[in-house]
Amino acid sequence: MRKIYDNQLKFGNVLISDIKFNPKSRDELPKILKGLQHIFVSNSIRKEVFDLLESIVPQNISMRRGRKGMDLWKILVLGVVRLGCNWDYDKLHEMANNHLTLREMLGHESSEWENRNNYELQTIKDNVSLISPAVLEKLNAIVSNAGHNLLGGKKKEKLQGSVDSFVVETNVSFPTDNKLLLDSMRKAIGLIKSLSIELNLNGWRKSKCQIKKLREQSRLISKAKKSRGKDREQKTRAKYAVYVKTCQELILRIEQTQEQINSLSEFSIVSVLKQYLIKTWLEKANTQISQIQRRVFEGLVIPHSEKVFSVFETYTRWISKGKAGVMVELGLPVSIFKDQHGFILAYQIMETESDVDVAVPLTKKAKELYPALLSCSYDKGYWSPANQQALMEIMKNPVLPKKGKLSKNDKERQNSTEFIKCRKKHSAVESSINGLEHSGLDRCPDRGINGFKRYVGLAVLARNIQTLGNLIIEKEKKRAKRKNKKKTA
Repeated sequence: MRKIYDNQLKFGNVLISDIKFNPKSRDELPKILKGLQHIFVSNSIRKEVFDLLESIVPQNISMRRGRKGMDLWKILVLGVVRLGCNWDYDKLHEMANNHLTLREMLGHESSEWENRNNYELQTIKDNVSLISPAVLEKLNAIVSNAGHNLLGGKKKEKLQGSVDSFVVETNVSFPTDNKLLLDSMRKAIGLIKSLSIELNLNGWRKSKCQIKKLREQSRLISKAKKSRGKDREQKTRAKYAVYVKTCQELILRIEQTQEQINSLSEFSIVSVLKQYLIKTWLEKANTQISQIQRRVFEGLVIPHSEKVFSVFETYTRWISKGKAGVMVELGLPVSIFKDQHGFILAYQIMETESDVDVAVPLTKKAKELYPALLSCSYDKGYWSPANQQALMEIMKNPVLPKKGKLSKNDKERQNSTEFIKCRKKHSAVESSINGLEHSGLDRCPDRGINGFKRYVGLAVLARNIQTLGNLIIEKEKKRAKRKNKKKTA
């Protein structure tokens, strides 16, 4: 059973509409909570948001029967606050149980009570992960429209966009073939030991010592690579030979244990799953051994398409954008579409694409959601003749600088007053990128591609809610200033 929000007030509770914030605070939390308060208080926005939140509940789960789960509004608040304030789950857990204003927004008591409702860490993790990336994109559109409605007038009718991309790093260490092989072997050995204990089989009592031995051999390879002696390559090759031989012997032992397990008559579902996972990790280990043999012993160059940059986050890409002081970034690039008011209208995670591939789809998505969009500026990385033609059909004035030598028509287009004016404002998109990175979007700690997409979606949503809250606070400040002037007049 899940409720969207429990309307039944209890002793010590405060209405969300009555929560007060310090307008002078420079911290991001009051601005985020102010934006969430506006969403909750506005009837039309609240209905749209609640209808979307209801869709995250699985179809086989009843909204009215069964054990009570976390309210959907609380899930949204915790997810947004986590990304908006760049907290990990431990910090979020502590603040959800002890920060009074946050607890008021969650619908709890504003002071100490004997039977206060506290959250468990795992409960927060499990519930925040329920929000899907598709729902987050729709929520983001609702929040952006709410901000445009607050602005009103010409500001709402004439939207100008800016598009740029940045890399969100995955939570992986720098990939070397010996470390990737170590990770694969470590997981395979851990699983076969667990399965052997479950089925009362012998042979893996010293698994910890075997992993320790592999780790030491991997460390010796790294040390040999860094040495400056004349025989460095020869020593490195010798260390690799010992390391690969040890791994192959262990793989053979794992396969023998698997054959022994297959001869047994009874299996549990967990045993079958572990068998499948062991097979997966052995395939990854064999892939790394093959690449080591080709690169180290045969002197071949491994094609970039065959390289693996993480055995855990397999979607990770090797990205070199030529930035000063940053040789390479390991993660996925994300393109954002921002308007002149600071709202991020749309975003695109580029799993395999580059900037030039997403320029048209991203603009189409933004134009469909916000018909008032008149123009947009892009970086040179988004330029291609096909993109220039397609963007001119979508909007009135696409500001897309051309790469390389300019023709006469291109010079006239890029020297026009409107083009130059938009290009001068383009750098404002860096402010949103910096804000997203400050909010935790520099490195994604969540696992899997779905976790990555959810993390990015929550960060964009949190940024827009913070922008919305800041807009409301500034309006309230101006209103209070006018009242003070009237009193003193």
